[in-house]
Amino acid sequence: MIATGTRRLGNSTVQTMLAEAKRLLGADPAAAAACARRVLAADPHSVEARFLLGAALRRHGVWDEARAVLAPLAAATPRAWGVQYEYGMALAALGDGPAAAEALDRATRANPASSLAWHALGDQLLLLGRSDAARDAQARRVPGCVADQALGVAARAFFEGREPDARATLHARFGIDLNDLGAVRLLSDVALQHGQFAAAEALLAQARRAAPDFVPAQFAHAIALHRLERGEDALAAIGAALQALPGLAALETLAAAIHMQLGDVVAAITAYQTVLAATPDDADAWHGLGHALRAVGRQDEAVAAYRRAVALRPGYGEAYWSLANLKTVRFDAAELTRMLALPAAATPDPADRAYLDFALGKALEDEARYAESFAHYARGNAARAALEPHDAAAMHRFVADSIAAFDADLFRRNAAAGCAETGPIFVLGMPRSGSTLVEQILASHSAVDGASELPDITTLARELAQRHPDYPGSIAQVPEAAFAALGRAYIERTAVHRAGKAWLVDKFPGNFLHTGLIQLMLPNARIIDIRRDPMACCFSLFKQAFARGQAYSYDLADLGHYYRDYVALMAHFDAVLPGRVHRIGYEALIDDPETEIRRLLAYCGLPFEPQCLRFFETGRAVRTPSSEQVRRPINRDGLDQWRPFEAWLTPLADGLGPLAKAPANRH
Repeated sequence: MIATGTRRLGNSTVQTMLAEAKRLLGADPAAAAACARRVLAADPHSVEARFLLGAALRRHGVWDEARAVLAPLAAATPRAWGVQYEYGMALAALGDGPAAAEALDRATRANPASSLAWHALGDQLLLLGRSDAARDAQARRVPGCVADQALGVAARAFFEGREPDARATLHARFGIDLNDLGAVRLLSDVALQHGQFAAAEALLAQARRAAPDFVPAQFAHAIALHRLERGEDALAAIGAALQALPGLAALETLAAAIHMQLGDVVAAITAYQTVLAATPDDADAWHGLGHALRAVGRQDEAVAAYRRAVALRPGYGEAYWSLANLKTVRFDAAELTRMLALPAAATPDPADRAYLDFALGKALEDEARYAESFAHYARGNAARAALEPHDAAAMHRFVADSIAAFDADLFRRNAAAGCAETGPIFVLGMPRSGSTLVEQILASHSAVDGASELPDITTLARELAQRHPDYPGSIAQVPEAAFAALGRAYIERTAVHRAGKAWLVDKFPGNFLHTGLIQLMLPNARIIDIRRDPMACCFSLFKQAFARGQAYSYDLADLGHYYRDYVALMAHFDAVLPGRVHRIGYEALIDDPETEIRRLLAYCGLPFEPQCLRFFETGRAVRTPSSEQVRRPINRDGLDQWRPFEAWLTPLADGLGPLAKAPANRH
């Protein structure tokens, strides 16, 4: 610890003031600075008081003065990790990346167990273009690091507001001071790691208000906004970072991913190619380019890009999964051997390791090694479940509350409510049920544009719940005029995707949770429920390594219960809104596509066009896991892929209950 010069005074008042300054550092940095100044007035040589003053000034956002106070201390005490950390963070806030990295490196050498110092060093190394070193620094296994399970538990309690003393616990156990930009950055990455994207966004928005020019916060904020599917806001955030560091590969790569999210695949491909022209060994950029090429059907080039990513980073689990997820790629014996031999240390990130397990599951399934395949699928799902827990009881309550609240009387009272726009077509239900195929069929029509999976209904429902707590139970208290406003808001938010066509397909499967709200806000919209054999659909979900948002799919029993809740909710809307939802059986569509496609177009009020039967020839970007399947004629591949695994699917069948065996749900 730093020596103190106050002891020679023998003055208990000074000691009390120092203790008070320490206490105030996390709660009121300005008051902490005032305490430290009073001590320095009594003893100008007090190293501890000078250190506390510098730390308080930094936390208060007075960066220049903090640097001036800390610089001589840092020079005099190169092995005092706290001094080096504070000085490094002051330099980082002022944009002096090289000097900040040097100070933070000294901090990690002085205290190799400091998660804050390692994480802050990783931020600066990334901005210096040293992405591998940055990744290694932030993956360092020390108490309080992003991967620390104990920190994850405490952080989730804080994010979710479950414990009144959660913030104090974070400070006492892990040194997390929310006035410290470094601590906020670490905590925001914990939030991102655990799928708490809204919590991460709130933390980073606050950090940016405190330090508008702090590039790590701009970059991480763009990531959080991207994960929340707020593409325009994410593009603005990454744009601010690129203004400070134009051409930096990590920033440009994220900008390209955001272009992908916004549906501008051409811009994304151009951005990735620009990055790779400057940094041809950037594995992340090759991986992103693979996604963009896949979306526009350039599959051979996509495969080459993914393989290049793996060659550059042999432990790149997500890139292996991207190859497996093409569904048309099979790993050869040599590749499979290499994948099986990869040590855990090759992919220290638990999420990345889970991707590798999913890829191995697919590779072993292709080899008919079903027991080994299932073991890897199960391990990958268990790892994802630890990172993104699912609350099955909460889901069941939401469905039960929706059934109770959205009754026939509610719809009768609000028969004239909503926005009269006729353009939206919602394709909803369960993922892996055929929604991408239905969207591709509809988007092959000359009057229809396919927008893929849009977050807007979920966002509007969340905003409604903020105004009317206890949604959906509170839906009866929502004024009639509010439904029209919600409908207009949806139309305005999604206009960017419409490309001048009269009809727009929004195929976000989870919109089934808000079927009643869609009816109230857009009564003339079309609602299509695509349904697949429950066992086939659910096992396909279990095999799919989703990026996020499908936490119920990580456990077979949870999957079964979730599917039952989905069926129950849609059956309720069939009862209170008879004929309102058009249902398509995936198997029926496969068996007799022309009949089903004609029925679908008639329900939407669209004249039949032969091109809808030849949907696989339609040239458009498809960004979902089914992109390869919809570029082929309809076939029966995959209908029974679950059967070789049936011996391990008892928890799923039990969760589904009667649905697991109901013939009516097979056709």
